Amino acid sequence: MNRAPASSKVVSAATGAATRKATKMASTLSVWKFETADGADEAEKILLDLQKQNLVTVVDAAVVSWDVDAKKPKTRQLNSTTGAGALGGSFWGLLFGLIFFVPLLGAAIGAAAGALAGSLVDVGIDDSFIKGVREKVTPGTSALFVMTTGVVVDRVADAFSDVKAHLIETNLSHDEEAKLREVFGD
Repeated sequence: MNRAPASSKVVSAATGAATRKATKMASTLSVWKFETADGADEAEKILLDLQKQNLVTVVDAAVVSWDVDAKKPKTRQLNSTTGAGALGGSFWGLLFGLIFFVPLLGAAIGAAAGALAGSLVDVGIDDSFIKGVREKVTPGTSALFVMTTGVVVDRVADAFSDVKAHLIETNLSHDEEAKLREVFGD
């Protein structure tokens, strides 16, 4: 598999000289965790504004918000990205099910879901990615799940300079993205 390993770090988009270069990146599935239940909504607004400026292409995205006293998170796919190239609800449903709901359903359903999860490994979403997100996105937090391409890194970094988020990142190669679309019929 030709992808960078999943990594986890606290970042400010303005840190590091490497992030300051104006470069374009291959398609990337990223999860940005925020310490408040509405942090992902604010980041979504920034990201969609950057897309209007042609500084990033949002291929598909979804928001998870988890109120402090809720047993499970609320999820929603961004409607503005449901055009050509969007992965669709089946992808997000499976991913969110594996991350947030399978642990609540028991061993029998978990085993069946594990078989489905095997198809995600082929497209760069492995157990460590799922486990990392599950451990970090908890009650009282939120997350922005976003697949992007064509990122102008320095400009995006500037836009997010005041935003502190925990980033879990999986880079998808073109082959992995094609496999992902094949698995979900998109």
